Amino acid sequence: MTELSLHILDIANNSVKAKAKHIGIIISEDTASNLLTIEITDDGCGMDAAFLAHVTDPFTTTRTTRKVGMGLSLFQAAAELTGGNLSISSEVGVGTTVTAVFVRDSIDRQPIGDMAGTMALLIGSNPGIDFVYEHVLDDQSFRLDTLEIKEILGDVAIDSPDVVQWIREFVAEGDAELSNSNQVE
Repeated sequence: MTELSLHILDIANNSVKAKAKHIGIIISEDTASNLLTIEITDDGCGMDAAFLAHVTDPFTTTRTTRKVGMGLSLFQAAAELTGGNLSISSEVGVGTTVTAVFVRDSIDRQPIGDMAGTMALLIGSNPGIDFVYEHVLDDQSFRLDTLEIKEILGDVAIDSPDVVQWIREFVAEGDAELSNSNQVE
């Protein structure tokens, strides 16, 4: 994968398959510590300790259509390539948290990529799931919460094309404002 947003999409899709009703995605950039952290949490079915111990092995998967699952191992490799790491905590019946830490200015760190497209795709494809996306850059932040959006929309479906396009634009503008606020200082 060439950008972090694709890793996020893959991990969030794992959460969808785990029957999560709430998925949180937080990208936190701390310029002082030179770290970029991505945390994806869900309230899905979770994993037992035996499966969790081997979940980053590409030959460990719950898929029945093929015998490999590369998503977590590639995400881990991407983090480690920068000098970072990946950790996973999970509890059966409670959910899972995947945390990847990257050295922010590493030449080997993939760009964050198209989070606007990623969030629009996730939300538009899974209208019954509540998503929270937050991007934090030092002391600035941008947040999208589908529960809040659904409340405002009332009877309008969150997966309607106009709403999905608005979500894409809203995230793109929010992330661009963060990026621009960091360059001004």
